Amino acid sequence: MISVFGSANMDLVAYVAQAPKPGETITGRAFRTIPGGKGANQAIAAARAGAEVAFLGAVGDDAFGPGLRAALTEAGVDTSGLRVVPGPSGVAHIVVQDGGDNSIIVVPGANGAVTGPSPRDAETIGRSDALLLQLELPMDAVVAAARVPGAEVILTPAPAVPLPAELLEAVGLIVPNEHEAAALTGRDDPRDALEALLDLVPEAVVTLGARGALYGSRDGTRLREPAVPVRAVDTTAAGDTFAGALAVARSEGRDPARALRFASAAAALSVRREGASTSMPRRHEIDRLLEGRNMEAL
Repeated sequence: MISVFGSANMDLVAYVAQAPKPGETITGRAFRTIPGGKGANQAIAAARAGAEVAFLGAVGDDAFGPGLRAALTEAGVDTSGLRVVPGPSGVAHIVVQDGGDNSIIVVPGANGAVTGPSPRDAETIGRSDALLLQLELPMDAVVAAARVPGAEVILTPAPAVPLPAELLEAVGLIVPNEHEAAALTGRDDPRDALEALLDLVPEAVVTLGARGALYGSRDGTRLREPAVPVRAVDTTAAGDTFAGALAVARSEGRDPARALRFASAAAALSVRREGASTSMPRRHEIDRLLEGRNMEAL
């Protein structure tokens, strides 16, 4: 089982040819309201990739809360650990440009009320194979969850902020993108950043978007997995899809090379579709791509 202790946001997504400059008003071509949040995204990605998943977090008592819960439940995620708190749910304002690039403003809402795992959350984490963490909850809450014994801790350090030692001591695998890796290490070259990350944690993956991903571990293993070439429609949550699928592959006992390949296939499928949680592929789609079938047939 995989536990995800993290954020749930409603994504308010505008699609435009080009993002507006400061002070500029432009006309968009479409708008969608889509369940998201890095935690919920990773939970849905892992569930669709074939794992038993439990989500631990909070939504508000507003109109968005039931929709966020329903999206998780529909994906097969156990939401018994999703609490309801007074006030608004988390939201993310997302602008997606033609070509797939995006910019995001996150307003925490109910996520900011999560102070740490409850005793029931800790029990769930303790019997899990992996615990997926991100940084859209308060840092003290993330640290407390990471320190629950049992599961392997996989951290997506986003948004990138300084990481306390007590968190790093608990992390088994860190999965930043190249910009987050540079912010954490002060090294712009992803290969140099990877080496610096391994001074902090036992294993690291640095995702490079269309250029694939780098993997390293303290045992000396170094891998580069090329991305599957696709035409990107929307890159929102591609990193979350990658992290969720990577956790599934590792929990199934795949070696690092095969786990990277599985996660890369899932991420490639996700960028071909609009939205965050709505873009994430199901297990049979990932398996078909790995078998070498034509992308257009999926």
